[in-house]
Amino acid sequence: MPAANNTDIRKDRLELVITRVLDAPAILVYKAWTEPEHLVRWMGPKGFTAPSAKLDVRPGGEYRALIRSAEGKDYWFRGVYREVVEARRLVFTFAWEEDGERGQENLVTITFAEENGKTRMTFTQAPFQSVEERDGHEGGWSEAFDKLGAYVAAAGNI
Repeated sequence: MPAANNTDIRKDRLELVITRVLDAPAILVYKAWTEPEHLVRWMGPKGFTAPSAKLDVRPGGEYRALIRSAEGKDYWFRGVYREVVEARRLVFTFAWEEDGERGQENLVTITFAEENGKTRMTFTQAPFQSVEERDGHEGGWSEAFDKLGAYVAAAGNI
């Protein structure tokens, strides 16, 4: 039986897939992704903060957020929501800002499946330009999802 929390990096494809089982109902995990006051509490790798998040969560709506390293370096990212199905599915574009301009864009798909009061969250991001870029995102997202898991488990009814 596979582990409850695992990372599946497809070595032959420039795609990242991370699955986590979070100790919270799907609606709570969905809100942690779609409400700025919750997103800023967990977004970013270990040691990062998220001082800003502006989200227009609807198909065609845009988002822009900032994560900040412990050294004070800012990393802005943005995108456009493609699909929004409450507590079930989010699809959006993702791109780092580079000198105020949008960098290479890829697509993120997140599904939320309720399982006995917990949520199986499957996160997919593709395509990447290189294996190194994909693996860098895997590390960052995995650390962020550690923070997300702790946040939603402690948050109760957000």
